[in-house]
Amino acid sequence: TVMPTIPPTAPAFTLGATPSGCPTTAPSPMAAGTTATVTMTTNFGNIVIKVVADDGPNAAGAFMALVNCGYYDNILFHRIIAGFVIQAGDGDNARLPNLIPDKMGQGGPSWSIPDDKATASFKRGMLAMANKAAVNTGSSQFFIVLSDTNTLAQAVPPYAVFASVTSGMDVVDRIAQTPVGGAPDAQGNVSMPLNPVVITSTTVTP
Repeated sequence: TVMPTIPPTAPAFTLGATPSGCPTTAPSPMAAGTTATVTMTTNFGNIVIKVVADDGPNAAGAFMALVNCGYYDNILFHRIIAGFVIQAGDGDNARLPNLIPDKMGQGGPSWSIPDDKATASFKRGMLAMANKAAVNTGSSQFFIVLSDTNTLAQAVPPYAVFASVTSGMDVVDRIAQTPVGGAPDAQGNVSMPLNPVVITSTTVTP
């Protein structure tokens, strides 16, 4: 069955350059006991995220540092697997207007962070830090879990959960309906969106 194209909603995305002032070394872990609320604006609507330091301090610290410097602005969600995850955070190859489709999903900062503790289960709406299937390789790429039924907890090394969606899962679900194409990945998934799904900005609520 061919999935219909889901038109994006306002606000429309705008083109921008790669931000300056982002970390050049691994950011510090997020302080224990702290939380933050991040509004991720996309061309499909807003996703409100609660970041919790105690869930994954290294992942949370990296994510917040990149949010605060505007790293995620104008980056595409480059990987969509219906019923599983949507993924973004490749600032090298998936940032408008200088997309490199053949390399989307392979980029990120020059630094990486130590792995956080393993998560027993991955529930719908959780955010976790992606990695390169090797220890201590997380940096900027993250994914949002679409279903309570998944195999994410079996990954080695583990993915670090650091946040959850508190508002806007309807937006996440609409993004997940975006038609995909391209070559299959190592797991046989065809996951490259055929329509642009763009993070236009990320802002922190005090």
